[in-house]
Amino acid sequence: MSSVAATDDDARAGASGLRIGEASRGRQVSFLFDGRPVAACDGEMIACALACAGIRTLRASPRSGAPRGMFCMMGSCQECVVRVDGRITAACQEPVRDGLDVRSATIGTVP
Repeated sequence: MSSVAATDDDARAGASGLRIGEASRGRQVSFLFDGRPVAACDGEMIACALACAGIRTLRASPRSGAPRGMFCMMGSCQECVVRVDGRITAACQEPVRDGLDVRSATIGTVP
């Protein structure tokens, strides 16, 4: 357990505690991840919105089936590959927009 005391900023960060409370954000939007609604801020990256929602597994390894998720957060590793409105893309490079249909994806599979 951390010995750092909670601040008022922590209280304003939201239920997850992962968003900075006073940062300027886009409007609140919603998108679907594997059919489940996820709240986000318009324009933030899909990977960040999913992490804030507590979703860590975005796909399975094609070889072992092991869970894969966010790693480099800059588009280099392809660990966060998802299917966005039918198109395969890195979740850390795709901004959230209201109504997106995001699905877990495994490289080399078809929907």
